[in-house]
Amino acid sequence: MKHDEDPATDSFYDTPLARELADLTARRRALDSVPLEYSGRRRIFTVSNQKGGVGKTTSTVNLAAAFAHMGATVLVVDLDPQGNASTALSIPHNAETPSVYDVLVEERPLSEVVQQSPESPRLFCAPSTIHLAGAEIELVSLVARERRLRTALEKYLSTTGADIDIVLIDCPPSLGLLTINAFTAADEVLIPIQCEYYALEGLSQLMGTVSMIQKHLNPTLALSTILLTMYDGRTRLSQQVADEVRAHFADQVLTTVIPRSVRISEAPSFGQTVIAYDGQSVGAVAYREAAVEIVRRDQYPDLETGEAAARAAHDGGTEERGA
Repeated sequence: MKHDEDPATDSFYDTPLARELADLTARRRALDSVPLEYSGRRRIFTVSNQKGGVGKTTSTVNLAAAFAHMGATVLVVDLDPQGNASTALSIPHNAETPSVYDVLVEERPLSEVVQQSPESPRLFCAPSTIHLAGAEIELVSLVARERRLRTALEKYLSTTGADIDIVLIDCPPSLGLLTINAFTAADEVLIPIQCEYYALEGLSQLMGTVSMIQKHLNPTLALSTILLTMYDGRTRLSQQVADEVRAHFADQVLTTVIPRSVRISEAPSFGQTVIAYDGQSVGAVAYREAAVEIVRRDQYPDLETGEAAARAAHDGGTEERGA
């Protein structure tokens, strides 16, 4: 029997699952047309949110991998003592490994601690070790304690790391000296916000810290990007949170949202980003779209509204079903 004469087949193509699969296929094709050559300016992001569990490290490493996939040379600076970003990029970070701690406290050159991720020849990481847990206390008595990362990063980017296009600094879930160092070293702040009830809790405190850094330490720092994470299109709550965040930060919130995804959760246990673990999954597609949107917003600011409209249907993204 022909397809157009089979009611059962017709009904399948009109189901939510079929529509989701068709949408995902279209998004994959759109990404396949993106040029794999980065031509933007150098950008330094601090990825921060003092609220834990919002997808901060996950977003850092997956955006880094997505930028590298686009042709950018990317450096991830792991400022979180837990070292999860280093783990996700398969970077050794045991206690004996030269790390960001040595850069901040011992003034070791950043070039001596940066390692290449086995995931991509364009992806690098300055790892964290357990020693970083005590750095907050040790930094208190040091000269220029807030500017140590900035000084080290400037030296690295002007010499060994001259070909780095994008720097992503993964912060701990706090507003201590490590995070202040990250804010002082960066040009832009990227805030991942979980699509849950307490999403905006503490955001005013974070904005206050950004304002203080702008006033006293880094006047060029700007909140450029807010990324909505753990979005579940099946719940009204996720849509309400997304709407509320967009109402407050219309110019900063990306149109792309990151859905709850089995593959995103599984990837770190294999020492990989979701881009490498399953590049065709809905989570990988979402992070690649977010990276493309971040680049295009900077290169073509006048197209931002049009792009947002084109991706408006993205908020209907749903949880990946283990595929």
